[in-house]
Amino acid sequence: MADNVASLFRGTAAHSPSMAALARESDGVGPIDFCIPCNPYFPTPGMFDELAGRLREIITYYPSSADTITAELCALLQLPPSCVAMGNGSTELITWIDHLLVRESLAIPVPTFGRWTDQPMETGKRVDMFPLMESNGFALDPAQYIEFIRARGTRVAVICNPNNPDGGFLSRRAVVNFMDQLQDLDLIVIDESFLEFADAENDPSVVEEAVLRPNVIVLRSLGKNFGLHGIRFGYLVANPALAGKIRSMLPKWNLNSFAETVVFMLKEHGAEYMESLHLVRRDRLDMARQLSALPGLTVYPSQGNFLFVRLPVGAEGTVVRDRLLTEHRILVRECGNKIGSSSRFLRLVVRPQTDVRRLVSGMEQVLYGSRRGAAVPELGTGTSYSSGTAAVDRLISETNGVGMPLAAQAAAMPSLPPAQTWPGPAPAQAPTGMPGLVPAPAPAAAMMPPQQQPAARMPAPAPPQQQPMPAVAQMPNVAQMPNVAQMPNVAQMPGVAQMPGVAQMQPAPQMQPAAQMMPQAPPMSAVAQMAQMAQTAQAQAQAQRQQAPIPAVAQAPSPAAQAQARSMQPPPQAPAMPAMAPAPAAGLGQTGMPGLRNRGLTAAQVRGRTEPEPTPAPQPTGWPAAGAMYNQVG
Repeated sequence: MADNVASLFRGTAAHSPSMAALARESDGVGPIDFCIPCNPYFPTPGMFDELAGRLREIITYYPSSADTITAELCALLQLPPSCVAMGNGSTELITWIDHLLVRESLAIPVPTFGRWTDQPMETGKRVDMFPLMESNGFALDPAQYIEFIRARGTRVAVICNPNNPDGGFLSRRAVVNFMDQLQDLDLIVIDESFLEFADAENDPSVVEEAVLRPNVIVLRSLGKNFGLHGIRFGYLVANPALAGKIRSMLPKWNLNSFAETVVFMLKEHGAEYMESLHLVRRDRLDMARQLSALPGLTVYPSQGNFLFVRLPVGAEGTVVRDRLLTEHRILVRECGNKIGSSSRFLRLVVRPQTDVRRLVSGMEQVLYGSRRGAAVPELGTGTSYSSGTAAVDRLISETNGVGMPLAAQAAAMPSLPPAQTWPGPAPAQAPTGMPGLVPAPAPAAAMMPPQQQPAARMPAPAPPQQQPMPAVAQMPNVAQMPNVAQMPNVAQMPGVAQMPGVAQMQPAPQMQPAAQMMPQAPPMSAVAQMAQMAQTAQAQAQAQRQQAPIPAVAQAPSPAAQAQARSMQPPPQAPAMPAMAPAPAAGLGQTGMPGLRNRGLTAAQVRGRTEPEPTPAPQPTGWPAAGAMYNQVG
């Protein structure tokens, strides 16, 4: 069964297999459907009972003409019949728009509904695809889209509002401004197939504008809103000339008897329909909250009756889809075959809370259960999904999210000679626990370049913790030391100028203020360190006076002199590596991968509200007009 189902998905191009085909491959029992964007609350059970009781009559006789059915729908929506054309689903209307009104080119943001890209290409038109950027939450910028259309010279522009599959939404004002800016185009299509599920504003539709403009068509759906995809009916609204041109090409009986029966039933069920929209909006918020709690899953806010989600890093969408179907009997829409998307994304239809709990449980088991056959492979094993972000994901998995391979991070750290130590207490161990970040203690002579080290290695000074530090005022020849920051040359220090080889030292660079040296100063003060170094140098000079002289530092090249001068400054500590797994910020869930966080509901805040509208009292009778239905509920 699993192989047969997988083959059905592979053979569907930009769409999903039908529920009938899936049921035939599943012993006649279909899965829980999170794939097909239906309204789960409409028609009501009573309406289904009425349709079932009239089944023989409905399928036995011809329907009325399309004009009769259209007139009834327009009476409900308070639209002039001359401005409306009904089709056997929105795809029939898209087909005739392409044949009759698209001459050479069409622009469409992607990802989007597949027929807007496939249909014009099938008839040899140029399709200019404007990419919606994941980094911007797939939000459409109308101004940039207009610039794209002008640069390409496109003659027809399409906007889906809300967009499918991401649920992106544009306000009515933004859509009207878009139409104003492109009045010279052959045609502008605003696809409002999912708009009745939106609650971002009270009146987002532009059907009234379409009636008045010469180059605008608004496309509407009935199957999606009424939960009746199988009936295949939808309509468009335009000025009488455009609507009449489409209507004249449609067959007289292009609408079936089921469509006629439902349209004539609607006038008695307006209140139930509006209540169903409110329930979908409520469930959308609850479903988004539950899904956003899954580690690594990004949920994009939507104004449709579906949610667009990005799977965790390393997850293969086809594996998630197939395992949810075969192991949990849940059908989801994997979006790897949508232009502008990848198999990292799923579109999940909004369903009642009982079904959502089952979906969340199934996804938890598939994504985070046993690693054996899990949809998210172990890190470092690589992935094979067809994602446009695969390279970025692979880089993240190899670098813990800091943008550089871990080995290269350590190599790029500022380092000191391996056998180096500083006077005073040793630096604290770096918090990362990684070996090699703190230099091991070594004799002071190892601080010099190899060519400057004496033939006979000087004895290593006693460890700082074993050598008590005398008071500065009691140290020989140090009480008279000038301010260290004002010393132009180390050779001018009292008691030090007489040391062999010191007179030839080059002046050291002026000491920098402590705030400009290193973020963290060593525990010992600079004056105490200088005093200890002077005392140690004097003791070593007296011990070695009868042996070999100390090499003159002034004979070293300039870089060495600079290194010697830097040795007089407070020593830097080994910088700490950034934490590999930062704690999650408040309100953000862990992604399950170090260094990353789940953005949850923050990826596209330009769209959607976060709370449902209050529920008004249901209206007992009547049907909302097309331009006023949004003021009823939600």
